[in-house]
Amino acid sequence: MGKLANQIAVVTGGATGIGRATAALFAKEGATVLVADIKKEDMTDLVNDITSGGGSAEAFEVDVTDDKNIQRFADHIKETYGKIDVLFNNAGIDQEGGKVHEYPVELFDSIQKTDLRGTFLMSKFLIPLMLENGKGAIVNNASMSGSFADLDRSGYNAAKGGIINFTKATAIDYGRQGIRANSVSPGTIETPLIDELAGSEEEDQGKEFRESNKWLAPLGRLGVPEEIAKTVLFLVSDDSSYITGQDLIVDGGLTAYTWPGKMVMDNSWKETTE
Repeated sequence: MGKLANQIAVVTGGATGIGRATAALFAKEGATVLVADIKKEDMTDLVNDITSGGGSAEAFEVDVTDDKNIQRFADHIKETYGKIDVLFNNAGIDQEGGKVHEYPVELFDSIQKTDLRGTFLMSKFLIPLMLENGKGAIVNNASMSGSFADLDRSGYNAAKGGIINFTKATAIDYGRQGIRANSVSPGTIETPLIDELAGSEEEDQGKEFRESNKWLAPLGRLGVPEEIAKTVLFLVSDDSSYITGQDLIVDGGLTAYTWPGKMVMDNSWKETTE
């Protein structure tokens, strides 16, 4: 029996990257996975892979910024499955916008709408199904950028910081009803979003980005989606049954120091991890 046997798990932003890896792992651990993303067709191969391997999954076209869309999704879950045990609020967007005085209002609002408001809406409409079930576990995907600032990305910093504190509010609201809520804060992870923001591994810009980041993290590399998925699994499983209201940073040690200084400039240090 897997860690999520006979459980119903919802994963938003499940078509790619961290969401996709988490959906696959949840299914492997015995959950029926309801994969939600903005385009249903983007999840077809994932669902086929899960079901052909003996797992259970269904894809749903869900816009996390649309409360009516989410309400219909929640109604379908109640009618079809009767409950929800796990919610991974993973859907999110990111984009640089310049300094605060230059930052486009529309971009700021768009990021808050998807990342922060989307997390709120999914929680608002799906938590009642956990209350009826008498238990549940929620993980919200935040970011190390929610605790530490980035240059030219104040909108993303604000949204992810909001998610971390929203998670704490959720934890204290529902702890006595058997619902736990935690957030995970990934560092720099190899996902399609990184390709979009910094360039792919094949592009010069992408290569430069990865090389510079490679030496910033004490572990000497970028993370991969499966490593975040395993962390999320821990937080929604009984392995973390006494953990709630916490943010777990998974960044290869990147935020463990105040200034990378010697780690960036000392070539002999770099050579030890080649």
